[in-house]
This record gives sequence, C-alpha cells and structure tokens, in this order.
Amino acid sequence: MTTNGVQGEDAAHSSHAMSPEVAARVARRERKASRGRRDDMRASRRTVDAAVALVAFLIGVAVMVDTYRLGAGWSKGSPESGYFPFRIGVIICLASAVILFRALLRGRHNPTEIFVRWGEARLVLAVLIPTLAYILGIQLLGIYVASALFIAGFMRVSGRYATIKAIVVGAAIGAVLFWLFEIQFLVPLPKGPVESWLGY
Repeated sequence: MTTNGVQGEDAAHSSHAMSPEVAARVARRERKASRGRRDDMRASRRTVDAAVALVAFLIGVAVMVDTYRLGAGWSKGSPESGYFPFRIGVIICLASAVILFRALLRGRHNPTEIFVRWGEARLVLAVLIPTLAYILGIQLLGIYVASALFIAGFMRVSGRYATIKAIVVGAAIGAVLFWLFEIQFLVPLPKGPVESWLGY
C-alpha cells in the first residue's frame, strides 16, 4: 500500500509538473532570468577607451600617409597641400596614444569601471541604427522617400502605431517636404529614382 501510495504521488506530481499552466510559468521565469543575465552584460570603460583610441590612431595614420603623398613640407616659400593636414594627423596620433595610455593605466587601478550596460546601449542602438539606415537611404532613394520610410518605421516599431497609419503619415510628410523644398523654395535636395520617374 505504501509503495502504491508513493507511486500515485509521483504520478500526480509528474502530471502537475507537465501541466500547461506550470510549463508557461516556468518558461516566463526562464525568459526573465535570461533577460536579467543579458542586462548584466556590460562593457568596461577601459575597453571602450582603448578601442576608440586605437581607431582614432589608425585614422591619424591614414591622414598622415595620404597627406604625405600630396606633400607635407614647404615648396617655394609656401606650405604644400598636405602640410597642415599632415600635422593634424600627427596630433590625432599623439592624442590617441595618450588616451590609450590613460585607459590602460585606469584599468590597472579600476578594471571593473563600467562604461555602459548593454540594457542602456540597446536604447542608443535603437536610435543609432535606424539613423544610419536613414543616411544610407538618402543616398539610394533620395531624402524624401527615405524620410517617409524613416518616419513610418519609427511610428510602427517604436510608437506601436497601426501599419496603415504609419505609412499614411510617413508618405504625407514626405510629400509635404517635397512640395515645400522642390516646388515652393526651389531648393534641390538629394533625390532618387521615384523623383526621376516623376520628372524631377
């Protein structure tokens, strides 16, 4: 009787553990824990400062190399084309080296100093990435179509507006900008294939 009772309790426990309600609660807890672990991910200030310093140093080297080909000295009593840009590249490299040294020195004294948490970085990327896509879209589609898509996308993704409403508002703003600059002010702005198809 005792053995049967234990087996019955195990079966009841297994049935309860496999119920959809319990499984859903467990899944929700796991998702929350996973989000918490991702939010704990962070970038140290030492790492970010060092990475920025290295990138700036490479930019400075590129400026120096390019301007040296143009001429970085004096010619007939006047500076050559690359004289001042070459020295700007030198200044960039020196400043980058100082930043890198300070970043490494800071890391020795406070290696765990946080620059930004990934949860905060995601908020910045949520604006930065669409903005970069908008800039690229201006080159490919023109400023009016890119603006319409940019506004509609932000309304739909960030504002949670209905898709139809976002498209209508984005298209309306793009049309108003086109009428204002191209027709009223006669100010030519970057245009794409749609404007070319319309004859502009």
